[in-house]
Amino acid sequence: MQRLRLLSYNIQAGIDTQRYRQYVTQSWKQVLPHRDRLSNLNRIASVVHGYDVVGLQEVDSGSLRSGFVDQTEYLAHQAAFPFWYKQVNRSLGKIAQNSNGLLSRLRPSQITEHKLPGLPGRGVIVSSFGGDDGITVCIMHLALGRRARLRQVAFIRELVTDLPHVVVMGDLNFGCDSQEMRLLTQGGALWQPSCQMNTFPSWRPIRKIDHILVSDTLQVENAKVVEYPLSDHLPIGIDVIIPSGVRLAA
Repeated sequence: MQRLRLLSYNIQAGIDTQRYRQYVTQSWKQVLPHRDRLSNLNRIASVVHGYDVVGLQEVDSGSLRSGFVDQTEYLAHQAAFPFWYKQVNRSLGKIAQNSNGLLSRLRPSQITEHKLPGLPGRGVIVSSFGGDDGITVCIMHLALGRRARLRQVAFIRELVTDLPHVVVMGDLNFGCDSQEMRLLTQGGALWQPSCQMNTFPSWRPIRKIDHILVSDTLQVENAKVVEYPLSDHLPIGIDVIIPSGVRLAA
């Protein structure tokens, strides 16, 4: 069996938040550099190292707050991923470069990116592995507002409708019993391997807002939340069993 190990992780731009009050007391880290940020990124690199494809959210692509370090590229080098891609969704010039990121041990056959409906600042990376009949991995960070999320989920459904094998993952900002989840899984084309494991906040998880959904054509094993509280979200991982006849590029 071919197996693809996938991880989704909101890394909060490398900020190690461990308490609610730190959203206030450490808010300056959202705009200014801090010496511990690279140390935390190194710890994150050790977590993502064991996976084949990693989707990152809340990555900084090289601004003042990150010490002008492109965090997707940095993690790719530190964790030995030969292929990486970033999507800058909200640019605040030299202050912040909010992005999604892709790390991969496999060479993608194609990568595209899309802006999501709603206010500017949200997008999705679409990476294909193995050509038209292969697997498509969509990485995204959806809006905080429900109305915008519903529009974004409708966009994603339309985007993946005709694809044979799909993985949708990211910080989706909605729960398993939400209207957005029902819309995304309507008709059974996509399903959620596990919803009993909470991801937010990382120090005392009470909400499941980070998700990996897959096509009904894909078998999943080892769906889990990874217990490494290095941002305000916990990462989530799954193993996907590649269907026979599908060959992914090395």
